[in-house]
Amino acid sequence: MDPYRASSEPHFEASGDECALFSAACAQRLPVLIKGPTGCGKTRFVQHMAWRLKRPLVTVACNDDMSASDLTGRWLLDAHSTRWQDGPLTLAARMGAICDLDELVEARADTTVVIHPLTDTRSMLPLDKHNEVVQAHPDFALVVSYNPGTSAKELKASTRQRFCALQFDYPGSELETAIVARESGAGAELAASLVALGLRTRRLKGHGLEEGASTRMLIHAAALIRQGISPVAACHMAVVTPLTDDTDLGEALSAAVHASF
Repeated sequence: MDPYRASSEPHFEASGDECALFSAACAQRLPVLIKGPTGCGKTRFVQHMAWRLKRPLVTVACNDDMSASDLTGRWLLDAHSTRWQDGPLTLAARMGAICDLDELVEARADTTVVIHPLTDTRSMLPLDKHNEVVQAHPDFALVVSYNPGTSAKELKASTRQRFCALQFDYPGSELETAIVARESGAGAELAASLVALGLRTRRLKGHGLEEGASTRMLIHAAALIRQGISPVAACHMAVVTPLTDDTDLGEALSAAVHASF
């Protein structure tokens, strides 16, 4: 099995024309930036589009320790000699994959500039340490996804302006209820109650919470309830405790849980 291709279709419920916009950008070889809150479906969307466009997908979880070599590749020493090993970005460029750099904003500035030659008409990746310039495969697509509200860092304008961008948010209540029910196997009534709880927590954003409960959190709570855990205990484990360490805020969220169940 190809490790870079999904064995089945990753389900995604579109809330607008994001699928058509992403497909058009890929057809024109335009890099895409996807921004939105944690757990709103950005990663699943990219997985779904890779499936829809019949392309392999290489995903990289970026962090502040990631070097340019972590993306492009490095020389390795084995028992007999040295050998070059492509990094995930180089691998994706060679084989025509979609490369999703998740939370690129967390990477060091000297690392992010590595992607610049892949985001313009050159569509190439210089490998200085390998004395090679990789011309990107015609099917290669570069995607950057991040949550602009949870990091002290920001993408430089010189990087951000190289991309087309899609703004994601949590889906409307009806669609989110359907997603929670489908992903967790919960009934519609339970899913609706969890979505209502999620909406209550999101109203606290900026009032003690950096983020409210994500759709992913609500799916986790529903899965715990289906496992036989009480709704209150499940919501504390999947929503309240992960959201905050503040005692007073935790009590306020706990009250919202008890009001919901």
